[in-house]
Amino acid sequence: MTPDEAARLPYRPCVGVMLINDAGLIFAGQRKDSEVAAWQMPQGGIDDGEKPRKAALRELWEETGVTGDLVEFIAKSPDWVTYDLPSELVGRIWGGRYRGQKQRWFLFRFTGRDEQIDIATEHPEFSEWKWVTADEMIGAIVPFKRAVYEEVIAAFRSHLA
Repeated sequence: MTPDEAARLPYRPCVGVMLINDAGLIFAGQRKDSEVAAWQMPQGGIDDGEKPRKAALRELWEETGVTGDLVEFIAKSPDWVTYDLPSELVGRIWGGRYRGQKQRWFLFRFTGRDEQIDIATEHPEFSEWKWVTADEMIGAIVPFKRAVYEEVIAAFRSHLA
């Protein structure tokens, strides 16, 4: 796919979830489909007709086993945030239909216990997880998503450790 063709593709509508604990640390999951360090926060597509906040809670449950009764809504990002896939991934991910993602981010406080987080879900996305600081999260994300994570962390900074 040429750069011009990729630039004409739309962004995939998506949500992201920053889940924090009482200490203001962020949930980070190591992507199961990556052989290198690729830690990220839960995220995923918005289904047709689905509201973004509902999609965020669904994605959180699908990826971490954390249900809505174990979180407290704190905030959502003021704007949608976009990122483009690296050129070598455009055309290979999401059936080649999108150039990247357009994300609305939600901040939830985890009110449960760590043992209630279960990444061994029906379709697991993470091989392990841990609580991290904002700087550790930025340092652990793949480079093409770093600007998104910096923007999201800036928006939610007052709630973080």
